[in-house]
Amino acid sequence: MNQRGRKELQAEADALTWFHTMELADGVRTRGIVEVAAGLDRYGFPDRLDGKTVLDVGAWDGFYSFEAERRGAARVVASDSFSWNGSNDGTKAAFELARRALGSSVEDADVDVLDLDPATLGGPFDVVLFLGVLYHMRHPMLALDRVAAMTRDMMILETAVDLCTFRRPAAVFYPRGELEGDPTNWWGPNPRAVVEMVGAAGFRRVEVIYRPKSAYRAARAVYRRVAKGDRTPLLDIAQRGRMTLHAWK
Repeated sequence: MNQRGRKELQAEADALTWFHTMELADGVRTRGIVEVAAGLDRYGFPDRLDGKTVLDVGAWDGFYSFEAERRGAARVVASDSFSWNGSNDGTKAAFELARRALGSSVEDADVDVLDLDPATLGGPFDVVLFLGVLYHMRHPMLALDRVAAMTRDMMILETAVDLCTFRRPAAVFYPRGELEGDPTNWWGPNPRAVVEMVGAAGFRRVEVIYRPKSAYRAARAVYRRVAKGDRTPLLDIAQRGRMTLHAWK
């Protein structure tokens, strides 16, 4: 792509709202809210996916879909509904621009998590990505059942968690945007609950890849109070974090 083409593509990208920061071409980057590439190691994202079929649930701008394709997946389907229908800050236009700019063959499926169906999407899939979605679900166990039905072999799940020091499976309900002012944040299960819920959805083996250590959670609580002005009690913030697990059928 020549310099003029890069400038035009950058202008197209800048006119859209992005959640994922990603490179669309040499020197052309989206102005996303999250630098998602930094999380690949924390997610334990497979180095290679040669010949695999991959479903990205809640794909938004599609970074992980395109990354799965780049790592050799034979077929990738990016599915979303909420982030594409214009009811929030994002639309499907960013995903479509990224797909065109990258020359990608990733398929798209405009479908809600609770409407996922192997018969209509050509599943189940070898690998299902369920990243940053579970805590947005009003019915998280039902959502996991739907995702499990789409999974032939492996699921990678990343989610917000709460009550991290509580040993029994439990979850916090967030009314009225209690978590970071976002009314779509509904539940904060604790790490034990996430593992048990995944098992109840039919996955036989679960491996925790990442969970926040207590020192990190404490430092984050102080940061949110001082830098972000978060008036949530410090002990409550210190219970929160994010976790990633891999699960196999």
